[in-house]
Amino acid sequence: MHPDTIIKELLTFFSNTDILIVSAMLNPFFSLSRSYRRLLLYPLISVFTAVSLVVATPQVSQGIPLFELLLRGIQIIQMSNISDNQEVQLGKQINQQLVRQEIRLNRNQQVNRYINQIGQRLAEVSERPDIPYTFQVVEDSSVNAFATMGGFVYMNTGLLTEADNEAEVASVMAHEIAHIVGRHAIKQMKEAAIANGLTAAAGLDQNVAIQLGVDLALRRPNSRQHELEADKLGLENLVRAGYAPYGMVSFMEKLLQTGRSVPEFLSTHPATPQRINALERAIDPQAAFVGDGLDEIAYRNQIRPLLRR
Repeated sequence: MHPDTIIKELLTFFSNTDILIVSAMLNPFFSLSRSYRRLLLYPLISVFTAVSLVVATPQVSQGIPLFELLLRGIQIIQMSNISDNQEVQLGKQINQQLVRQEIRLNRNQQVNRYINQIGQRLAEVSERPDIPYTFQVVEDSSVNAFATMGGFVYMNTGLLTEADNEAEVASVMAHEIAHIVGRHAIKQMKEAAIANGLTAAAGLDQNVAIQLGVDLALRRPNSRQHELEADKLGLENLVRAGYAPYGMVSFMEKLLQTGRSVPEFLSTHPATPQRINALERAIDPQAAFVGDGLDEIAYRNQIRPLLRR
């Protein structure tokens, strides 16, 4: 399509009042030669799309200056080309919303220090060690763990008390770190935004991205492909960190044998027995119990504040 035609069609997205402003912005554009207009076409589309995301959203006051709208509209995230720093910053904002509105953190210093030590040990030898990792304990009796982009991992107290040893806990943490390594949350967010019509040529509005990130962390299961990849990468990470690899299998097996409903973090496809079989095939039987984290008494001493309640 001709550049002039594309720009003129963009005007249809603005209200009559806004057309006067946008037309004034376009006058210099149409005065340029065709070659220069083509060079400026896509930057202009990005700016207009960013503005339209805000203009189309109901505002408390309709008398907002165009400059302020532009400033708001520029807070757009290019999900297809997000940098590590942008991912970490977005993860921090998602974490703030989770902590403020959705979850309650456990504040026991001994337990939090212990879980952070395990997490940092794994993160240092992960395939993505160059971003900061934050490990937090969630005050929740359900057996669950989850992660969001930018290095944020959450472990429920119910999971910590259900585990028999540090290797089992480390295996779950390694699995969640693997989701971050694989940038699975970013891929999920992009897919969800497209499916719901929330993205545009300029990218995804930052506030929308934060809300999507919260929803993805708490309520949306990972795909079959992502779960299998996280199992594989998590097992490799577990071994590199020096833990006994069978901890990943023993924890899954124990939870299935209790007869209770399958925990949230295991309830996605493929079915857990299939995942266990795949892990057992990947582990060398001679090395299954070789490594740290199998001392049950030492583990119970570390999480004793959770057991006293």
